[in-house]
Amino acid sequence: MGATGETVTDYYETLGVARDADAGALKAAYRKLAMKYHPDRNPGDEAAEARFKEINEAYEVLKDASKRATYDRFGHEAFANGGGAPGNSGFGGFSSGGFADIFDEMFGDLMGGRRGGGTARGSDLRYNMEITLEDAFHGKSAQIRVPSTVSCEACSGSGAEGGAQPVACQTCQGRGRVRAQQGFFTIERTCPACHGVGQVIDRPCRSCEGAGRVHREKSLQVNIPAGVEDGTRIRLAGEGEAGLRGAPPGDLYIFLSVAPHRLFQRDGANIYCRVPLPMTTAALGGTVEVPTIAGTRAKITVSAGTQSNQQFRLRSKGMPVLRSKAVGDMYVEVSIETPVNLTRKQKELLREFEEAGEGRDTSPESSGFFTRVKEFWEDLTE
Repeated sequence: MGATGETVTDYYETLGVARDADAGALKAAYRKLAMKYHPDRNPGDEAAEARFKEINEAYEVLKDASKRATYDRFGHEAFANGGGAPGNSGFGGFSSGGFADIFDEMFGDLMGGRRGGGTARGSDLRYNMEITLEDAFHGKSAQIRVPSTVSCEACSGSGAEGGAQPVACQTCQGRGRVRAQQGFFTIERTCPACHGVGQVIDRPCRSCEGAGRVHREKSLQVNIPAGVEDGTRIRLAGEGEAGLRGAPPGDLYIFLSVAPHRLFQRDGANIYCRVPLPMTTAALGGTVEVPTIAGTRAKITVSAGTQSNQQFRLRSKGMPVLRSKAVGDMYVEVSIETPVNLTRKQKELLREFEEAGEGRDTSPESSGFFTRVKEFWEDLTE
């Protein structure tokens, strides 16, 4: 029995959890029940409102380790007669935890961030940079110009004119956060007057209007290491926007994209190059000179009878691996080119070639295919 004589449900039974439930299980159970029985979802339902109060009361006790230990030992009597039961505070209990914590966790970022004040760190910036495949191979040093905000020189980033000192914000009483009641919710937001700093400037700097930062384009040197790939991100710490009134700056992130190359295709550390091969070279064999991504030349020996799509591997002629001594390979894939725009003499020579090859299997793949086709048709007519 409770202090007023009514039947009191066990807090663990209220939340539907075991007595050894951990903090995560308690929170999950509370969130599910609070959403189900919240008065906003059950307008005019007094039973749901009463159930919601019981759920809130139970969670307020069990989520606190010291209160939970006391409850486990003494039960509800430990909180009787003003002993600190959260149910005594009604919906006001939201502001100290409970459903307000759940709401902040789910929607805090949309409503201005989580609880707690403090100076506003500068925003991170993104800069998109396109480089060539040669740049990715060799690495490079690039100069970029980024529109940003920098610390105000006139006030050294303080936001105050002539060395004036900031005073506590009257809107939030120096906490950097303000509370607003919305229906049954008590929601905390960043203070709009001081932007979460907790202090305001009585005599703002004329150059930055009290912000401690001004808009300016700055020039930066970016070192791109050899081996970077499309989508590689480079972080320049402290090169983002300046913080509000001397707060730490954000970071600048360089996102790299590698432009398509007119000769090479890349797959990780390997380079692929498709080389057209004259029919005569493929048939008789020979030597072919091909370019490499390093800007040098390499020779490959083509065997007589080479077919289209055959690959030749050039070891260590590919891309360097980022932050490693390893190097990929280069693969040359040949494509046999059929002669076009033949002269009369060339056509005659090709006919002589065809006639001279009668009785010899000079095109095994072609003859093998048509042999299989013939067998296929014969099977159909049987």
